[in-house]
Amino acid sequence: MAAMERMTDSAALDALASEYWQVYLEANPLNATYIGDPRFDDQLATHTPEGTARTAAGFRALLARADAIDPEALGTEDQVTLSALQESIAADLAELGTGLLEWSVNPLEGAPVEFLSIPAYQRLETPEDGARMLSRWREMARYSREQLTTLRRSLADGRVASVSPVRRTVAVMEDLLDAPVETWPLLEPLATLPELQGWSESQRAAFAADLTAVVTDEIRPAFIALHDALVVEVLPVARTDDAPGMCVVPGGAEGYRNLIRMHTSVDIDAEALHRIGHAEIARIDAEMLELAGRTIGSTTLAGALAALRADPSLYFSSREEVFEKAAASLRRASAAAPAWFGRLPAAACTILEMPAHEEEHAGAAYYRAPATDGSRAGVYVVNTSNPTERPCYEAEALAYHEAVPGHHLQGALGQEVDGLPEFRRHLGPTAYFEGWGLYAERLADEMGLYTGDVDRIGMVSFDSWRATRLVVDTGIHAMGWSRQEAIDFMLAHSALSPRAVADEVDRYIALPGQALAYKTGQLELMRMRRDAERRLGPAFDIRGFHDAILSDGALPLPTLATLVERWATGVAGAGRPMPVTAARS
Repeated sequence: MAAMERMTDSAALDALASEYWQVYLEANPLNATYIGDPRFDDQLATHTPEGTARTAAGFRALLARADAIDPEALGTEDQVTLSALQESIAADLAELGTGLLEWSVNPLEGAPVEFLSIPAYQRLETPEDGARMLSRWREMARYSREQLTTLRRSLADGRVASVSPVRRTVAVMEDLLDAPVETWPLLEPLATLPELQGWSESQRAAFAADLTAVVTDEIRPAFIALHDALVVEVLPVARTDDAPGMCVVPGGAEGYRNLIRMHTSVDIDAEALHRIGHAEIARIDAEMLELAGRTIGSTTLAGALAALRADPSLYFSSREEVFEKAAASLRRASAAAPAWFGRLPAAACTILEMPAHEEEHAGAAYYRAPATDGSRAGVYVVNTSNPTERPCYEAEALAYHEAVPGHHLQGALGQEVDGLPEFRRHLGPTAYFEGWGLYAERLADEMGLYTGDVDRIGMVSFDSWRATRLVVDTGIHAMGWSRQEAIDFMLAHSALSPRAVADEVDRYIALPGQALAYKTGQLELMRMRRDAERRLGPAFDIRGFHDAILSDGALPLPTLATLVERWATGVAGAGRPMPVTAARS
């Protein structure tokens, strides 16, 4: 009887996990396209309060069903799935409950920037793909109109974006609108038409004419209307740089608490994160000073940071140099990885220069996961613009975070794990993804990947940068810091350039809570490793530990800690290193 009950509970969980994945993809159709699922390639999400309310109601119903499942009636692996499912749905609800989509203006993830990146990953092979693309492109005009309506409604009840993200979004839109439509990324798919098989000439001509008409006659006017409203209606009343945080928006304090839980997956408040950030900064400042003394002869932290920012020999001189150093770092890391990981992804990691439409307002680099159908490799995308403003000493740490051993190993491996529910292969807390990326920067030093102490300065500076995020993000959104206070604090504790610091602070303003995940995740991963090393002594195996971290998909940190403890218990019982699969049930 007990076995029958367990089968019933397990089957119910499997069905619920599958249903959640479908509901999630329906609510986030771009994510479906990104991972290689073409079923939603003709759709975009809704941007109306009514649509958001419907989505939230669906997630709440799923969470209630998940909460009704007794974890004690499940096997070990199903307990992990249940915990991950509850966390993932709760995160969806937390994000929707902040109201951010109703009033924020986001130059990083909103219209039009997000739309301009879609051609890089949306499939266009068959005429049916073309029909889906045309439908989605039409949806861009609808989405932009909805965003405008929603912004106006939020203005009426006192919720308005901060001025700096609005200015950045306006700048992006003006760059786009000033350019001929023929040069827009949204028309880039037309360049691939001659290479496509299975299209008649009349189909090619019709698709080209239709796509051009959609961009010219529908999307461009919608973008113009959104731009004009931002300039005329939003900018004059946007919150000043003295009050950029969520804490001054009606309902914002509670929303920020939800975002902390969502991004970190642990129960911790802003004040505690603020204190942890200060403690980490004090530790890393001492490390930076010691390293700078050995390399550039500085005797004070301020002097070291000033020298790093001012010495032109520490900066690139050409786009080609930026790209080649990134490529060399990726090659070196890929060659070293087998000695440090028991499992490696089948998907390759390639490297590309960032498209021109992104580079001016984007960060230094990002990673794009491979498509699950094998049609697209993982991609490390590098911003090569303004090379004389990009420090050489940061390039290696950046590559190790974004590509190997960072996001590519974690992301591609997570997709390739057999037997996991689909949502566990793709979703998870920011603290898992970004905690691993930051952990990878330090791991790269153990792997012997940094080519010298100057490059290690980049590693230490990046670590300090993520520690300052704990202080600055909570300072802005929970404690009422101004934009300038945040900039000044980061400049005092990181070697990032003034321009980069301003970009980062504006990112934290636009994406509240996301920046907290990096240090939170890294510190927890390091704690798990120290505990396992102390417990296992000579039986500790770094390859097995890394497999234990990466072999179950992206998980909430408390759930991951339980799995690592289970792995360590298995190793201790065997008295020797063992593969992670032996610790899973």
